[in-house]
Amino acid sequence: MTIKRIDHVAVVVENLAAALSVYRDALGLVVSKQETMPEQDVKMAFLPSGDSEIELLEPIHPDSGIGRYLARRGEGLHHICLEVDDLQATLAELKARGTQLIDETPRRGAYGQVAFIHPKGAHGVLIELLQRD
Repeated sequence: MTIKRIDHVAVVVENLAAALSVYRDALGLVVSKQETMPEQDVKMAFLPSGDSEIELLEPIHPDSGIGRYLARRGEGLHHICLEVDDLQATLAELKARGTQLIDETPRRGAYGQVAFIHPKGAHGVLIELLQRD
């Protein structure tokens, strides 16, 4: 298993347009990608900074996973994403080590295949693993 870098840090927000007024307009970060992913029930924007990005997430529906997260915890840090070379091999290794996974098989994300480590298995932090296309 090789962790290449921190790919992005994700922040859940109530309103993407309002969040962009801070991250884009006040801080001067440029939006590299903005899209809606109905299969994940989320609107998102990516703002690069150096070799990483900030991902802003707005839930589409309040009863989605991210919507429930926002209702319980409010706006703020949602997850840290680590880029890996081989997601299948990484998941197999983590499972063999007894790491608590949300996803045992990859699924489609904004930039490639993704899977998540459960916060209960990572000291309260949701970790996304990404194998870029």
